[in-house]
Amino acid sequence: MASPTPNRWLIAAGGVVMQIALGAVYAWSVFRTPLVTSFGWTIPEVTLTFTIAIFVLGFAAFSGGIWMRRAGPRRVAVTAGVLYGLGVFLASFTSGRLWWLYGSYGLLGGVGLGFGYIVPVATLVKWFPDKRGLITGIAVAGFGAGALLTAPIATMLVAQVGVLKTFAILGAVYFVAVTGGGLVMRNPPDGYRPEGWTPTASQQQQRAARSYTLREALRSWQWYGLWTLLFLNTTAGIAIISQAAPMAQEITKIGAAAAASLVGIISIANGAGRLIWAWLSDLIGRRTVFLVMFPLQAIIFVALPSVHGVAAFTALTLLVLLCYGGGFGTMPAFAADYFGTDHVGAIYGLMLTAWSFAGALGPTVIAALRQSAGRYDEALYLTAGLMLASAIIPLMVRPPATA
Repeated sequence: MASPTPNRWLIAAGGVVMQIALGAVYAWSVFRTPLVTSFGWTIPEVTLTFTIAIFVLGFAAFSGGIWMRRAGPRRVAVTAGVLYGLGVFLASFTSGRLWWLYGSYGLLGGVGLGFGYIVPVATLVKWFPDKRGLITGIAVAGFGAGALLTAPIATMLVAQVGVLKTFAILGAVYFVAVTGGGLVMRNPPDGYRPEGWTPTASQQQQRAARSYTLREALRSWQWYGLWTLLFLNTTAGIAIISQAAPMAQEITKIGAAAAASLVGIISIANGAGRLIWAWLSDLIGRRTVFLVMFPLQAIIFVALPSVHGVAAFTALTLLVLLCYGGGFGTMPAFAADYFGTDHVGAIYGLMLTAWSFAGALGPTVIAALRQSAGRYDEALYLTAGLMLASAIIPLMVRPPATA
């Protein structure tokens, strides 16, 4: 007898638990000042740890997507928990060795991040063909909200036990959460369709008539168009994330604890944006979502240097993080629409290299400009120009069927 089909919402819950733990990487800015103070490193040197983790994440997600096709999502998810938890735990042995921090938290942790991130995204889009935009938003909303829990807890732990012991504690917690959530991950049975669901005419029009292989997707210009959209949107948001706490302290003159709380608050927008924009993309289309987000961010980045009140600064960064999360919430459904779900793990996994390059460019540029100019103004104005120019891309991209 065939085994009963599991509850797809239980699988979704496991994916959210995984993503919350993985998304704790977004609280990195909380560690920046303690590391600089403890070891005398520069801001760009400390920021490079976060940059390495995000850069490795994209390529690891691609590898995980290919491996998941052969081994199934559960094995990849458990491996992710081991690598991510171990990487953060080993960072506690950094002492004064910057290279060790890069290798543990950055490299090993980044591989775990990539393996873990792709599993819920590629798995849930197969379980929820009737709610493709919404479920991809849910799948990654936890990642965006991970810093909400981690930032205040990490700040408290750093004050009580120091930054290195904090890495040890958090590494153990991440291991339990990611492996626990990963144990419920599985693919739906062949030919699975939710009971009573039939694709609407609108859904059929927006989606590929067949599933593309990775090789076929890479032969289409649409794959590169989606990659560019993700890269540009991510570059802006991740620059803010990497410097959120110190930027808030500098511009608004608030203290370290309040700045850490702000990191947690804006992480709500990161998570909410993934859900809201993804859901909205089911109604107004994926391209329209990006066409709205890019000009909105251009306006915000121009305004940020002139804002000194805590409330106004928080409101503007909330909007940036809403858009940042919106890109990640919308893009998995975008990729599944254009190329189908059979190979979406590999196709979207490789697309996440846009996150890797954005993770290298955004934090590095903003940290370097801040270090050289002594202010964030130049970096924010440069980002505003990038966002304004990016608005042309959503106007160009079209489904493969109409190419």
